Formats: sequence, structure tokens, C-alpha cells
Amino acid sequence: MAVANQKGGVAKTTTVASLGAAFAELGLRPLLVDLDPQACLTFSLGIDPDAVEVSVHEVLTGAATAAEALLEADDGVDVLPAAIDLAGTEAVLLPRPGREYVLRTVLEPVAGRYDVVLLDCSPSLGVLTLNALTAADELLVPLQAEMLSHRGVGQLLDTVADVQRILNRDLVVRGLLPTMFDGRTVHARAVLADVQERYGLPVLSPPIPKSVRFAEAPAVGRSILRTSRGSKGAEAYRAVAAGLVQAWGLQPHDPAAAAEQARR
Repeated sequence: MAVANQKGGVAKTTTVASLGAAFAELGLRPLLVDLDPQACLTFSLGIDPDAVEVSVHEVLTGAATAAEALLEADDGVDVLPAAIDLAGTEAVLLPRPGREYVLRTVLEPVAGRYDVVLLDCSPSLGVLTLNALTAADELLVPLQAEMLSHRGVGQLLDTVADVQRILNRDLVVRGLLPTMFDGRTVHARAVLADVQERYGLPVLSPPIPKSVRFAEAPAVGRSILRTSRGSKGAEAYRAVAAGLVQAWGLQPHDPAAAAEQARR
């Protein structure tokens, strides 16, 4: 599943980290792939991007395999980390034939180890995001419930339509995920209703509430599911993850281990 929106600040990275932890709690094996040169996901998982020796950049440019770059992170997830080198990856890939298929190709040898692969996209519609959309089965679009926030969704969906037509006919838009939602305001509720009507896409529920707990979690390299287990934000991501698992028909490998992971 690619998690994408070319607008920054809509909680893409938070969504990937939180859903990954929630899937692990449910007894699944998640892989998180950081495709943003800012490496916010890598940092949020407690990994110092400056100390990463083999990153997604080396994997995409053929200098290393995905298996060589895999790292174990807390919260029961594996990660393909990013580093600042990823800023130059698009320039390396641009002249290559079939450049949009590179991510799909490099993930194939390791994808079978995991139940869910989440792709954290950069806030752009460049080559890396096209690679994610080409490699993915599904797309999830986090969306802040503010009017200016969803103006670019139409452009993203136009790109998705091109990808479906040319690169990945099987790509499905799973839906929109409202983030930083304040249900007390008329504006937030109106934006949510407008988005659903305007784009004709499913809106996943529950919406993710606005909370300072999300900002606190990356400082200790954990997701909100670990740093603030009983918070409304953590519970919302658990509910979204459970809905996705049900829709996919996945089953945990070890229910006892899943119960222990959830308890911790």
C-alpha cells in the first residue's frame, strides 16, 4: 500500500508508522519503506538516518539488495530506511528505461516475507512516487480536514489514473484517511463531507484526531501506539488497521504473540 499525497504536513509518515505498529499488534509482519529524502519515517522509527550505511538509495540504484538494507525497528516492524542520498536518486533513475518499475523489481525478493508493505511517499509526484504507485496494490491518501489541504487531491488522482492506464492497471484507491481531525468544528465536518462528494472515494473511519501526542512520539523513536497507548489517536489507528486487515482477509501468524505485542 502506497501512502501518498503531494501536499506535505498531512501525516503520511505518522500514518505509515502508526499503521505499521497496529498491524504488528494484530500479529502481522509489516515492512515499512521510506521513500522521502527527509527520512522522517526512518527517524520516527528510532533509526538515525545519518548512521544508515545501506539505504533505499543504494537499493534503487542497484548498489545493494533490499535484503542488505533491511533493519529491524521497535514496534515489531522492519524498515527499508532512507538517508539524504535519496535526494539524488531521481536524477540517477531518470535516464533509465523502465524507471517507474525499479521499486517493484527490487522489492520482489523480500516482499514475500511480509503480510503488508507500506510505502511512505515524499510530498511530490516525482519518479519516486510514481515508483510507489507502480509497485503498490493499493493507495491510501491521508488528508487534513482543511479546505486548502485537499486542493491537490484531484491532481494526485489524475496521476493515479495515468498510472492505472499505463503502468499499473491493478492499482486500487483504498480511500481517503482524514487526519488531524477536529470534529468539534463545523469547518472540519464540512470539508470531510465535501471531499467525499467531490472525489467519490471511500473515506476511512474513524478519522484520526488532532493530538499533540503524535508530535511527541518521534522524539523517542516509537509510534503513538507505544508512547500513548490509550490515546484517542492510537485507538483510531488501531481501528483503521483492523478495518484494512478485515478487508484484505488477513490472519495473524501467531495470535499469542500478537496479544503479547499489544500488551507491551
